[in-house]
Amino acid sequence: MNQSIDIAALANLLQEAAVKEILPRFRNLGSGDVRMKSEAIDLVTEGDEAAERLIKSKIDAIAPGAVFIGEESVAADPAILDKLADAELAIVVDPIDGTYNFAAGLPLFGVMASVVVKGETVAGIIYDPLGNDWVIAEKGSGAWMCRTDGSQERLAVTAGVALENMVGGASTAFYKEDDRRIVMGNLAKVRMATSYRCAAHEYRIFAGGHLHFLMYQKLMPWDHLAGTLIAEEAGAYAARFDGSRYLPAHTNGGLLLATDKESWEELRREVFTV
Repeated sequence: MNQSIDIAALANLLQEAAVKEILPRFRNLGSGDVRMKSEAIDLVTEGDEAAERLIKSKIDAIAPGAVFIGEESVAADPAILDKLADAELAIVVDPIDGTYNFAAGLPLFGVMASVVVKGETVAGIIYDPLGNDWVIAEKGSGAWMCRTDGSQERLAVTAGVALENMVGGASTAFYKEDDRRIVMGNLAKVRMATSYRCAAHEYRIFAGGHLHFLMYQKLMPWDHLAGTLIAEEAGAYAARFDGSRYLPAHTNGGLLLATDKESWEELRREVFTV
């Protein structure tokens, strides 16, 4: 268990940000409240920025002296990300994961935070503002669905199946075009592959036993640290495409998660081959 900060307080802070800054703006964004960042599929809204400001303003009371790594803070000052690898304690936050969905009025977005101690992810939280519940993991303590009534349910990935029966999530947008053609063709070997454009919910349903694999090409810590720890604590096998362990400092190299190592190896060999 991680003793350096109050994980429940951090979880409640994500909820507070959603209640005060995110949900009032859902399906209520003005024309000037949504802006493009790097490209048309990379958006930021007033909700993202306001939620991150609220979380950042209160984080020191929960994690004194922690380095704060927020998606929107890094967008404004990329040098902040360089502090993550060597930080004694860091809090990594995605104020709205699934911003494209949020801006489109789709009820598929989440708030994520992870705790990193000396280059290791030790805790992860994924909060669903609409469902008003959390999926939480602390390293070595399992992954748990936590509800506002105080009930908790331990999560576990499903059993492995044959490749042709696998159902999973694959984010192919960041492949080069030729590589994307190969991977998308190879995905015909599985039963079904999809993308929710929201890693928060993809990790939640994978850890809950409803998918057999997840694949991501672009690795930013706010998108994947919490979810990877949660998935591993639920029994999944996770590694970058070269087989190496995924760490907070990694921003490339791809990431593949599967129900077990054997399924991971088969997916890497037969589907994600580039």
